[in-house]
Order: sequence, then structure tokens, then C-alpha cells
Amino acid sequence: MTLDVAAPPQQHATAPRADVLPVDLLGLGTALPERVMTNDDWAATLDTDDAWIRSRTGIAERRVAADGESTGTLALSAARAALADAGVDARDLAAVIVATTTPDRPMPGVAPVLAAGLGCEAAAFDVQAACAGFVTALRVAAPLVQPDRPVLVVGAETMTRVLDHTDRGTAVLFGDGAGAVVLGTGGGGSIGPFDLGSDGTQVEILEIPAGGSLAPASERTVAERGHTLKMHGPEVYRRAVARMVASSQAVLEAAGLTTDDVDLVVGHQANERILTAVGRRLGIEDERQQLSVGHHGNTSAASVPLALADARDAGRLAPGSRVLLTTFGSGLSWASCLLTLGDTA
Repeated sequence: MTLDVAAPPQQHATAPRADVLPVDLLGLGTALPERVMTNDDWAATLDTDDAWIRSRTGIAERRVAADGESTGTLALSAARAALADAGVDARDLAAVIVATTTPDRPMPGVAPVLAAGLGCEAAAFDVQAACAGFVTALRVAAPLVQPDRPVLVVGAETMTRVLDHTDRGTAVLFGDGAGAVVLGTGGGGSIGPFDLGSDGTQVEILEIPAGGSLAPASERTVAERGHTLKMHGPEVYRRAVARMVASSQAVLEAAGLTTDDVDLVVGHQANERILTAVGRRLGIEDERQQLSVGHHGNTSAASVPLALADARDAGRLAPGSRVLLTTFGSGLSWASCLLTLGDTA
């Protein structure tokens, strides 16, 4: 079943939307910790097993950062790989943007330190929209791209550092990693339309309640494990499916397209059941979805660039392809966009 989307009015047929920009994906890079943690590893410490985890999430394994690794170190490795893939010198960057919800420290952000590590003094800042962070960062980044002045966008997380390792409902879901893209011009591709939104009325269904100015660190917050992720799984599932579907439909309607026009859907890799449900409601069969959650787990803002890299490695990012990105995360926030690949893909 495809979306019944009417063609745009004739007078607008040659007038692109303001949020459709001639921006190309010049390069992709990833970084993953060496340590692989399987479901059997979790079963050794929690009341769970491989079959239970796979049947509910589709996850088989995830990567875990080692001592000395951090969101910043993973971001730096992914950024270097993306710049090398694009053939871009960091000194030519117009901006460095990092999407993360697990920064190395409360202040400063990851991005300025990353820029310094790359040897540049570009504008650098973080975007915090949790699992919707990478697509949100793309929306911020795209207008900053200039001819001969690309923009680096990184999604990087060390989610295992903010988990309650005694809670099987959350501990088994997440992993660590980073993915980066270099956005530039000249390849004939585009990015947009976008659809972004939020509903902050029920933040408690997915949050880390302590550690900020509302509940500063104290003996009480540590004892209550308030610095670890709390999630009401069924409610997150329901809202994620509904918001990702609606957001995807909004992007396609704005583009004057139907799901038949989409070559690949790359959704936030939180849970295979969520991705399957989103695809079913959109009329997108599994063959047109990128599923990477099985070997990465939920890497929050890193999940979409990691999945994009997997798609590229599988030969699924051909020039001219239309790729729909859709995400949902804490906040509650959602973000989707259409990526039309140019000849740099």
C-alpha cells in the first residue's frame, strides 16, 4: 500500500522548497569499539537469554567502549575516516557539528575538541536531540555548506556509560559507536525536504533524570541510579512508530512523492520490531529497509550514519537513489528527511 499523495500544484513544480538544498554526501566514515558484547554475555549477568533479546529487539550483539575510549575519541576516528573518504582537508571545513546525548563532559561540547583534533578552527557545536540528533544536525548543517567549504556532521555515542546494567529492559538494547558524513556541493544531489518536531509533555518515558541543573549530582541521585537511562518500553514503541510514520509521510508529501519513489529507508536503529512496523504502515517492504540494529544495537545519534555506511558497503547507495531517513528519540523528538544521492555517492 502506498501513500496517496497528490502532485504539487503546477505553479510550484519548478520552485524547490527552502529546505531542499543542493547538498551532496561526499564521504562517510565510522568508528566502532573493538569489544563485541553478545546476548550470551548479557545472559551471564542478567535474567535473560539470546532468544528473549532477539525476539523482542532483533539485536544479536553490540559494541562497548573500552577504558580510554569516549564519545570524543570515537567521533574523531569516524570524522577522520569520513574526511579521507571525501578527499577533504579539515582546514577547508565551514563547520563541525556533533550529534550526541553522551558528551565527554557537560562543558564544553564534543565538537570544538573534535575540530581541534582535526586541526581546524571551524565553527563547532553539539546538537542534542538524542536518537533524532543526527537528522536534526543535518537540518542545521545543510544551509551552512558553501562551494569549497564542506560541513562535517558526526553522530557519536557511548550509551553503555549511561545504562543501569542491572535493568534487562534497557541494558541489552544499547551500544557504542560513531558515524560521520561530509556534506558538500557539486555532485548533483540534494537533501530535503525535512520534517522535525517534538512533544515535551511526557519526557519521563525516556530520560536520564539526574545530573543536570534540575537534579544535580548528589549522594541521593547516585543511590537512586538517577544518572542512568530510564525507559517505559511499550509507550516508547507506540510513540516511535506513530511519529516516524507521520514524519515520513510529511516528508514524502512535501516532496510530491509516494513510497514507490523511495529506494531505501534508513530509520533510527532502535528495535527491529519498530522498523518493521514503520515499514508496514508506510507500505515499504523489508527489502527496501536498512536493518543494522542486529549487530550495532541502539547507538542513538550514531545509528543512522552507521546504517548509512552499512548500506553503502552493501552497494545500496547508488547515484540518483532516494533515501528516506526517519528518527525518533527522547524529548520526545522526531526528525526525517529525504536524501537524493548525486554522483559522489
